[in-house]
Amino acid sequence: QVQLVESGGGLVQPGGSLRLSCAASGSIESIRVMAWYRQAPGNQRELLADITIVGGTTTYADSVVGRFTISRDNAKNTVYLQMDSLKPEDTAVYYCNVRTRFFYYWGQGTQVTVSP
Repeated sequence: QVQLVESGGGLVQPGGSLRLSCAASGSIESIRVMAWYRQAPGNQRELLADITIVGGTTTYADSVVGRFTISRDNAKNTVYLQMDSLKPEDTAVYYCNVRTRFFYYWGQGTQVTVSP
């Protein structure tokens, strides 16, 4: 089992920045990939970015490339999502996700609202 605790959401003006954090605990040695998703009302959950634990290979959704940066601190078992140049359409609940060989685990979600 892996437990995830997210932090860093909130209200920000368009063009602003936020950094989300997600700390993992439990069977952390089983984690292979850490990722961020989001879900806006009426929409499906969308994969934004992921990063491998070994090697740190990253991938990004087209909607956030060049604006969002995923990173991890293996010593702290934490993954981050730096979000810059935020737009109103980035408003959503953001979820941390980790993948082991057999399972996906999810955080509780943190609200990000981009509004003047």
